[in-house]
Amino acid sequence: MTDSVQHFRLPDVGEGLTEADIVQWLVQVGDAVAVNQPMVEIETAKSLVELPSPYDGTVLELFFAEGDTVEVGTPIIAIGPVGAQPISDGAAPLSPESSDSAGSGAEAGSGGDVLVGYGPKAGGGGRRRRRVNDEASAPQPSTGRVAAARTQEAPSQRIRVLAKPPVRKLARDLGIDLAHVIGTGPGGIITREDVIEAQQETQPERMAAWPGDDQPWLDSGTVSADGRRTRVPVRSVRKRTAEAMVASAFTAPHVTVFHTLDVTKTMELVARLKEDREFADVRVSPLLIVAKALLLAVRRHPEINAAWDDEAQEIIYKHYVNLGIAASTPRGLVVPNIKDAHRMTLVEIATELNDLALKARAGKTTPDAMRDGTITITNVGVFGIDSGTPILNPGESAILAFGAVREKPWVHEGEVKPRWVTQLALSFDHRLVDGELGTRVLADVATILEEPGQALVWG
Repeated sequence: MTDSVQHFRLPDVGEGLTEADIVQWLVQVGDAVAVNQPMVEIETAKSLVELPSPYDGTVLELFFAEGDTVEVGTPIIAIGPVGAQPISDGAAPLSPESSDSAGSGAEAGSGGDVLVGYGPKAGGGGRRRRRVNDEASAPQPSTGRVAAARTQEAPSQRIRVLAKPPVRKLARDLGIDLAHVIGTGPGGIITREDVIEAQQETQPERMAAWPGDDQPWLDSGTVSADGRRTRVPVRSVRKRTAEAMVASAFTAPHVTVFHTLDVTKTMELVARLKEDREFADVRVSPLLIVAKALLLAVRRHPEINAAWDDEAQEIIYKHYVNLGIAASTPRGLVVPNIKDAHRMTLVEIATELNDLALKARAGKTTPDAMRDGTITITNVGVFGIDSGTPILNPGESAILAFGAVREKPWVHEGEVKPRWVTQLALSFDHRLVDGELGTRVLADVATILEEPGQALVWG
């Protein structure tokens, strides 16, 4: 039997990752599996990922338990022919190197077709429940567009779905079944906003609670005897984020410059864009204008878009902008980026910002989305914070903090008037960005936010 046993080795699903945690086995010993069937959920330093099976067959052995940390390239599961008997309790376990097919398992696990169809799954930290394919057993919302669609669905006939390809892709990424969504567009077509609302209904944010209540970040912890403390191991995203932040803070000499400014015209522009039918399917916020302003500033000062290679003692100037947006999730901070943002229109940037935020909240940010960022924005204003001194994302030379926008008394045209005011803070790596360059970039961002029409001159 062992001559036909296949061993699947843990692949590198990120860029240079060396290990991952086994979060949830989706198959058990004795189960039949098919090609591309999800078989295990792992958590890497960057994302939560389901790995599909590259083989048809029967699960003979699981080499690791849930919660174990496994090095990339290590066999994690043995799959035999269809109908094969799993190893009995009295039999010696299959050695990962016991068959000639182990090499093929490693080769498959390293990339190629093995990872076809793999993708992240929503959820917080700790162990997850097993994925259930039976739609009837999944949680069903009781109100809103999703529930309304289900009540209109005939028992033996699914609703004919009307949706454009980008909307269908967004629904797939968020795990939303379009057959259960009511379309509010012309002729009943499902819009991007309909999908967003459905995602919010089916995956509501958890309410804050004291330790001991149902909190995903406590699931893997150990509660003290008196119930007053929970100790949770530092691992995966939070562990790697901490390591990266410590390395960044104590390797790159950080300098932060601040600027307080009047963004009343930006707020007026945001209000107009919300009424523009070109932006009907996307959420428009001041962050969109900040992102465009930073892209224009990078275009005027491309030397800010760089990285310091300490090993080679070189500065790497990047001729593209992958714009990172820091996002806080229950599993820790993630920084997905918009690829080639410098090539995009304002509508395209708005669409990408919407999709990025939705996937981050749903825990579906992929490793590729966080790879190769060049410059980052952290929007601390959404928490009501005015400013801060952000730490550089590793491999980047600058990060912009965008503070809360507040209505304040402000001297405008010689008179004190109520105006919309915010504060920007730009941290940069002083090894390759001097004070003049850093302040010029921040001043340019501020100029666009104070007078958005300036973008027509620079753009």
